[in-house]
Amino acid sequence: MPSAFTTTPASPRSNRSTPRSTSPTHTTNAVRRRTRRVRATAVGLASVALAAGAVSSLTGSGPSASASATSYPTGAGLVLNAPIVSAAATPSGQGYWLVGSDGGVFAFGDAGFYGSVTALHVNSPIVGLTATPDGRGYWLVGTDGGVFAFGDASFHGAATDMSPTSPIVGIAPSSDGGGYWEVAANGSVYAFGDAHFYGTAPVTAPAVAVDAAGGGYRVVSRDGGTFAFGGATYRGSLAGLTLNKPIVASSSTGDGYVDVAADGGVFNFGSVGFYGSLGGSTVHTAPAPPAPVAAAASDYGLSSYQIAAWDRVNLCEEGGNWSVNGAVFAGAASGAGGAGAVCTVLPPSEP
Repeated sequence: MPSAFTTTPASPRSNRSTPRSTSPTHTTNAVRRRTRRVRATAVGLASVALAAGAVSSLTGSGPSASASATSYPTGAGLVLNAPIVSAAATPSGQGYWLVGSDGGVFAFGDAGFYGSVTALHVNSPIVGLTATPDGRGYWLVGTDGGVFAFGDASFHGAATDMSPTSPIVGIAPSSDGGGYWEVAANGSVYAFGDAHFYGTAPVTAPAVAVDAAGGGYRVVSRDGGTFAFGGATYRGSLAGLTLNKPIVASSSTGDGYVDVAADGGVFNFGSVGFYGSLGGSTVHTAPAPPAPVAAAASDYGLSSYQIAAWDRVNLCEEGGNWSVNGAVFAGAASGAGGAGAVCTVLPPSEP
């Protein structure tokens, strides 16, 4: 399996059957124009919803000292077509993007919306989003390695068909945005544009993320293993420790990085400070629906009330107490064999 591709193909490929042009499409331009009009006439949350698989974008005003929690958009009332699988912050830290597995992109704060792939019906789920250095564009990547560029992000190639036995799990840009790395679950790294190949991660558990740092990259695996290449510094890892939940994401900043587990546990290394986590929380698991109860063979298709009514007749003749729909009744035998039995309370009528 090839591990290093540092040249830009003459005909860029995506995860579609035909070559993809890096120029914005008419649909993308239309969305941009519509987004700009909405932003010019609204303060706070702006929502653009296009029918039949088009793009949805949410934007809110940037943080301020006087802003309250209610001034920012939420997902209340929205129904997502697919779960959110990745996020990326803007260079200013005043906004971010979320992306769903269907390729729907949601922009918040000062993050601009530049397009999505929801209308393209991509061949494989989207698993990653990473922004350009200036925050005016982003790339999406699918599990088959297909790359989709938006805004000022340029297409430099894709790992489509290069990793047929191991899905792509993440993407990270080079320092100047002139290229990017893709990483597969087996630790293989694929370099495009001006991104250089420095090695494949010898993971013992599936890789889950790749981060750009110091002109190189770090690959993080599900068990917390961290592998630094190129100019990326190694500040420690969770390899060999027993984790309550597997690592699912990682992010680099400055001379450090932070790993996040599925239960919200946060593990910081290097210059990254620890400010809290959700570690120790319980992840909700919906209970399984109860299995249908088959009628007993002896019920002969009778309802519970019908069975109770027959029990009443028998007890009334033989003496004793019984219950029907919560009411207690008594019967006493006045003669041999229960002849002439008297029921002191009649059961209610069947509901």
